[in-house]
Amino acid sequence: MRLCADVGGSFIDIAAFGSDAQIRWRRKTPTPVGDWAAFVAVFADAVQAAPTDTLSIATAGLVDPIGGTVTSANIPCIDGRPLARDLSDALNLPVRVVNDADAFVLAEAALGAAQGHDRVFGIILGTGVGGGLVERGRIVSGTGGIGGEWGHGQVVHGSPRAPGAVPVFACGCGRHGCLDTIGSARGIERLHGFLHGEAVDSIAITRAADAGEARARATVEYYCDLVGGPLAMLLHATSATIVPVGGGLANASGLIATLDARVRANLLTPVTTPVVVAGRLGDEAGLIGAFVAGG
Repeated sequence: MRLCADVGGSFIDIAAFGSDAQIRWRRKTPTPVGDWAAFVAVFADAVQAAPTDTLSIATAGLVDPIGGTVTSANIPCIDGRPLARDLSDALNLPVRVVNDADAFVLAEAALGAAQGHDRVFGIILGTGVGGGLVERGRIVSGTGGIGGEWGHGQVVHGSPRAPGAVPVFACGCGRHGCLDTIGSARGIERLHGFLHGEAVDSIAITRAADAGEARARATVEYYCDLVGGPLAMLLHATSATIVPVGGGLANASGLIATLDARVRANLLTPVTTPVVVAGRLGDEAGLIGAFVAGG
């Protein structure tokens, strides 16, 4: 069996896959975010429960493809650590580590919504905005592991002629107007507050929009206006032909359909079939992506 894990800020999801790529054993454990010894112990216990000769991990945070150093703001015990090497030394078995958004795209390209496409740009629309690019079954990681990370860099600009007329919000990266500030689940909540002056969570906004409520529908339309253009430009730049979506907003079918319509309207080459589609693999995508990445 091959042991695979999806490491997030709240939980570590670990599963053992058989040679047929089916899960044989699975366990979910709270992530010991600040304790390296406890972090290692989670995997040591899993190896005891499901003996394996290899471990593949999808993790939150950037993974440098050269040195293997992980940059992870929400899991301090692995931040700045060459995770694959250190875990391999501790467990005495080979370890492969990939970014969790990359793993999502790899899984959807291999077994999910993007099967049959040579070049896939997958996106995460959840607590933040993430993404990954896969070409012919291989992750395009980029310098420092930032390949596919489209959430940062200013895309919303204010004007001194009309201050406050455009939703320019501060981003956690230290910049202002990043796509992450408007394209995430928190982002659509910020947009709703900006437009209507009320605090409503993203699930309620998207459900109300699907039901035809005017203010919620206006928020979704504005969201798709702001996100659709940059996404279309990325498709032009990467020549990707499909965009599977993960994260909480992937469950908002009306929003995904509207975003797909905006993206296709911005493409230079007409496309008659959906390009932006919800991922099919659900909460197993990270695990499956780690399995595929492990070869």
